[in-house]
Amino acid sequence: MASRRSWKIRIFIGLAIVAFAFFKKCANTQENPYTGKEQTISMSTEKEIAIGLQSAPQMINQYGGMHPDQNQQRYIDAIGAKLVTNSLAKDTPYQYEFHLLADNETINAFALPGGQIFITQALFSKLTSEDQLAGILGHEIGHVLGRHSAERIAETEFWQTISQGASVGADAGELVAGIGQNVLLGNGRDDELESDELGVKFMMDAGYNPYEMIEVMKILKAAAGPNRLPEFKSTHPDPDNRIEKIKQAIEKFGG
Repeated sequence: MASRRSWKIRIFIGLAIVAFAFFKKCANTQENPYTGKEQTISMSTEKEIAIGLQSAPQMINQYGGMHPDQNQQRYIDAIGAKLVTNSLAKDTPYQYEFHLLADNETINAFALPGGQIFITQALFSKLTSEDQLAGILGHEIGHVLGRHSAERIAETEFWQTISQGASVGADAGELVAGIGQNVLLGNGRDDELESDELGVKFMMDAGYNPYEMIEVMKILKAAAGPNRLPEFKSTHPDPDNRIEKIKQAIEKFGG
């Protein structure tokens, strides 16, 4: 009898934790003022900026430090500033800073919450035009403005709480945690497509040729090689699918 009572208490506690997770998610759902997208966000823009500034030194060290060529850095700063000044990014509270990383082997660009944006020398060296650089930086500005990192953090917190509730109630935490990981992967692909569209808009607003974003996708596809992960296993959409979406975005914005 005691064992049965204990089991019922565990179920009750587990359900209460799950209910709390859903209540918290609903309470934190808000409309992104820059994209109009409904998102679950559990932190302020000031917190996003603080996280980005605190994390930037670690990311710089991870990619071999800053690139020593100050002319290249000033060039990237100028393109980034042009994109921000000529787009709705200028009306956001984020502190946009652009960093050229010394890593000449890892082809990558990424953004931290709040406006810290990075591109490796390995990727920068493969670009053949200012427009292509603008496409990459515009895409990363899109991640910041889309608050994608903050959204993923909130989603992770939600699934961790759900997993805790399931573990207490029915020892099913691992299964639920797996479901959460799949959701986060799906959101990651949506984030990339949204940032591609925003990047196209920012390029066009600043007077750049948006079709050069397609050339960037070709560079990334070639860099990934024939053994790249299939889309369903990756946080990034397949480059060919991204190209089609970019073409649609160009048409949408009158290009």
